Amino acid sequence: MHAMPLPPRLKLVPPGVWVALSWSASTAFTFLARVRLPGEETANEFAAVQFYRWDGLLILTIACALALLGSMWLHRRPLRALALLLTAAAFLTTNLAAGAIQLAQFLAVDLALYFIAAGRPRRTGVTALSMALAVLLVWETVRLLRGWGIGTLEELTVALTAVVAWLLGDASHRTREYGERLRAQAATQAVTDERLRIAREMHDMVAHSIGIIALQAGAAARVAHTQPDAAREAMTAVETTGRETLSGLRRMLVALRHADQDEDRDRAAASVEADRLHPAEGLADLDRLAAATTAAGVQVDVHWKGARRQLPPDIDLSVFRIIQESITNVVRHAATTACRVTVDYLEEHVAVEVTDDGRGRGSTTDTGFGLVGMRERVALLHGEFTAGPRPEGGFRVTARLPVPATAATVAA
Repeated sequence: MHAMPLPPRLKLVPPGVWVALSWSASTAFTFLARVRLPGEETANEFAAVQFYRWDGLLILTIACALALLGSMWLHRRPLRALALLLTAAAFLTTNLAAGAIQLAQFLAVDLALYFIAAGRPRRTGVTALSMALAVLLVWETVRLLRGWGIGTLEELTVALTAVVAWLLGDASHRTREYGERLRAQAATQAVTDERLRIAREMHDMVAHSIGIIALQAGAAARVAHTQPDAAREAMTAVETTGRETLSGLRRMLVALRHADQDEDRDRAAASVEADRLHPAEGLADLDRLAAATTAAGVQVDVHWKGARRQLPPDIDLSVFRIIQESITNVVRHAATTACRVTVDYLEEHVAVEVTDDGRGRGSTTDTGFGLVGMRERVALLHGEFTAGPRPEGGFRVTARLPVPATAATVAA
């Protein structure tokens, strides 16, 4: 069976309050053990001579005052508080004429040991345990030197409870530290993953935009003297693409700064607003991408298969980026004027294929991270990815990504 968790209100009770309640309960138990309760012939323990005298009551008062003061100091000065609790336990035991410090008088000390070991550095916890065991040892040593009787078994039992309390507190401390390390590692990994995602986005966007700019600039240079209007249109397209690229880079750099400066709430809000005004691209932008690439000199034919439906945002974006990167590689490396893009909506997958009839080398001449980025995207989504020359010539990139069954079907 699983242990029942503490109610939220009990978790808010300070440790010192629990220690004070423990001392009060153990003191009440000490009195109950020395009176005849209903149904008993005699009391379980015989009261010492001074137990009910004025001096015994004075010792009791001093011990309770020390214990309550130690409970109040437990949070701020744990070792000093423990010293007061140990003194109170020893004081009250002298009032019982016992040969060993009783377990009831040590319960508050055990609870304090647990809280110190659980909430303080390990060195502080070890010091606290050493203090508790030292008091027990000194108590027995003094009684032996005075020729008085001792309760060895009782004292060993009390010492064992102190060690167990410390072990439980130390285990709680280690568990909390381990959980904090896991949370820190998870936070670090989340930041790393986000930066990798932004890096992939930046690579895909910049590589595609620079490829389009290079084509447009080259076309403008060829017709600058013979067709000035066409050259002017090409350079206007270069300007537009460049501005869009710079705007995208600026948003990504702001996002990277936010990863290092989480406290900048205003910039974070601005970034969220920017994302709302400039939503992530997806397959809905594929026709625009094809038109821009065609205008730059490489004809892109897009073919849709299957019943088109709304894809989850991460899959939608990944499919678009794979197509974008593949087209960019065609523009930069394939030395061809056309390519074909096929998007196939299957029952449980979405498949994409980009082919060209170029030199058959395609992305193999790419010394950047194009293929690596596409492969990582597909791997993160548990899909399949292939890229390589076609037997009949040219280059082919294929990706197959699983789609959750909850994706809604929409009209094509």
